[in-house]
Amino acid sequence: MAKLVFALNQSLDGYVDHMEFAPDPAPFRHFIDDVRGLTGSVYGRRMYEVMRYWDEDNSEWDAAQHDYAAAWRSKPKWVVSRSLKSVGPNATLIVDDIEAAIRGLKAQLDGEIEVSGPELARSLTDLGLVDEYRLYVHPVVLGRGKPFFAGPRPPLRLVASDRIGEDVIRLTYVPA
Repeated sequence: MAKLVFALNQSLDGYVDHMEFAPDPAPFRHFIDDVRGLTGSVYGRRMYEVMRYWDEDNSEWDAAQHDYAAAWRSKPKWVVSRSLKSVGPNATLIVDDIEAAIRGLKAQLDGEIEVSGPELARSLTDLGLVDEYRLYVHPVVLGRGKPFFAGPRPPLRLVASDRIGEDVIRLTYVPA
């Protein structure tokens, strides 16, 4: 049975913003390895549209960016959206009965499925489907933006903390 993990970068004051977190080489290498180890990823529409950046090769990318793109493209993706009509390569659109679709993925697959996007994670948390939360805390204060938790925080229990590179701390929680 697969484990559903909600993992995102966040500021010290609890906000997520993909434009504010350009990781240094050590965290970026961590994320490449993380994606390589995933069974797949579940995205909400907005986060999927952000991540589609990695679908196309860019001649200006360095070797690590090419590695990340190759890892991301190689993994199956499930996109939860009522407004999208189609999705890109190696992706499946989920439009109806999100709970049944995600429960089915968890039952049919092994390993880790990462969920990205605070609103989608909130919906899946409310359904009792998120098994683990990984907060990558960066030494940045944004003072605004979208919070990591899109709603009331569920009761959590800290199970691990580790340093990723020089400045990032990963906090791992499970539902209490």
